[in-house]
Amino acid sequence: MEVSSAKEVKSQTVERSRRVAVGSDDLYPAVNAVVKYLTEKGFEVIPVGSVKTGKPEPWPLVGFEVGKLVASGVADWGVVICYTGTGVSIAANKVKGVRAALCNDAETARGARLWNDANVLAMSGRLVTEYVAREILDAWISTTKIDESEARNIELLKKLDVEGTL
Repeated sequence: MEVSSAKEVKSQTVERSRRVAVGSDDLYPAVNAVVKYLTEKGFEVIPVGSVKTGKPEPWPLVGFEVGKLVASGVADWGVVICYTGTGVSIAANKVKGVRAALCNDAETARGARLWNDANVLAMSGRLVTEYVAREILDAWISTTKIDESEARNIELLKKLDVEGTL
């Protein structure tokens, strides 16, 4: 049975793709650091929520919009930020094909890519400093392949998206 759809984002590429949807419900210091760092690294940032409007925006809408941009292929991957990071990750995960992971440190970000093939990075605007945001992004970007021992688990997640059951 084929569990991948034509719209599914190709996240197992050797090189991290260059279009990143970045959304936040408010302009936390980490948000500005993320946008600046990604731009400096040559990524095209697609602004969502407060990143686009400069004012507070509802976190469910921010997470869901970033998720839609990633799932549709408009963005290659995404970053979402709210006060705890939990709300935007939940909202992003409502979109089929999205695997958003809340990562407030570099090792968790590396593991989310390596073992879960996560395609949306969620962070806490309260906990993540500008320096830590850069560390997290470096770990996320530099983890370019999944751990093949987790391929079956990742396929099961994709099956859940398609069939809603295992």
